[in-house]
Amino acid sequence: MSQQVQGVISRAKGAPVELTTIVVPDPGPGEAVVRVLACGVCHTDLHYREGGINDEYPFLLGHEAAGIVESVGPNVTEIVPGDHVVLNWRAVCGHCRACRRGRPQYCFDTHNAEQSMTLEDGTELTPALGIGAFAEKTLVAAGQCTKVDPTASPAAAGLLGCGIMAGIGAAINTGGVTRGDSVAVIGCGGVGNAAVAGARLAGANRIIAVDLEERKLEWARGFGATHTVDARVSDPVEAIRDLTDGFGADVVIDAVGLPKTYEQAFYARDLAGTVVLVGVPTPEMRLELPLLDVFGRGGALKSSWYGDCLPSRDFPMLIDLYTQGRLDLDGFVTETIGIGDVEEAFGRMERGEVLRSVVLL
Repeated sequence: MSQQVQGVISRAKGAPVELTTIVVPDPGPGEAVVRVLACGVCHTDLHYREGGINDEYPFLLGHEAAGIVESVGPNVTEIVPGDHVVLNWRAVCGHCRACRRGRPQYCFDTHNAEQSMTLEDGTELTPALGIGAFAEKTLVAAGQCTKVDPTASPAAAGLLGCGIMAGIGAAINTGGVTRGDSVAVIGCGGVGNAAVAGARLAGANRIIAVDLEERKLEWARGFGATHTVDARVSDPVEAIRDLTDGFGADVVIDAVGLPKTYEQAFYARDLAGTVVLVGVPTPEMRLELPLLDVFGRGGALKSSWYGDCLPSRDFPMLIDLYTQGRLDLDGFVTETIGIGDVEEAFGRMERGEVLRSVVLL
């Protein structure tokens, strides 16, 4: 029997979000209903509200979430009611060419729930990233649920569902940071600071954080940055080279996603170094680099999809590090808010006042 719960939706481009009643159907084959405990307020949700993803309004926002499985549909064996889970937006199919080659982190046919959640009048909702977790309960594909240690704080654990995993994965999975490496991170919001934390976990001996705001640089120091560069007063390329004996960093992570910051990342890396783009560009952006420089500097230019993570592998491992006190996920939670406070949280996020606001349900 379907359930009526409260959820946060976006009805039109640029309009303030609203809290309203939504209808969650019983799970069908391969689906699960999850009682949401916590959900982070991510820039992607704001992109949905602003029409930056698509125009399939109304959207049910929220995707960076942790909760408890309430019920499952037929043919679901990997989770059972009562499991504590972190939701992910890349449920791997197991059958596409990437999965068949043993690279499920690149799955090209990820899937979501088949049924739709709706408004009371039957209007179908488009869930953000196939999740829609600014709601008391949500319907997802069972593969979007990753079991984790139930003792972990839901407010912290849920952040692995998107931004924090993207940053940590950009350093560890995509960038391949290892012991003794030098790493520079350009842009120190939630994703960038997660990249700093990931570089620290991997054993980098020099971690350089670059940003335009002192508040964000201070956050970066807390997550393990050994050096910081205020890009308002110093040229990031020159500063990174100065801090790496004139060579440049082994791995440079662009957590902004602008042509200017990507060019800085390109020239701030050492010969044969790696550039990782994890900040998301907009469609109109273009990049120009001398092809001879691309050839002559060698190395690798990579894009990081969701931190190239495999949720079933990475989420439990990172939660274990968190419960051991080796990964400070709590440090990313700037504030906790109610489900009716999302619009105001968007404003604080845009002003750079928070790493993450987290809705507690």
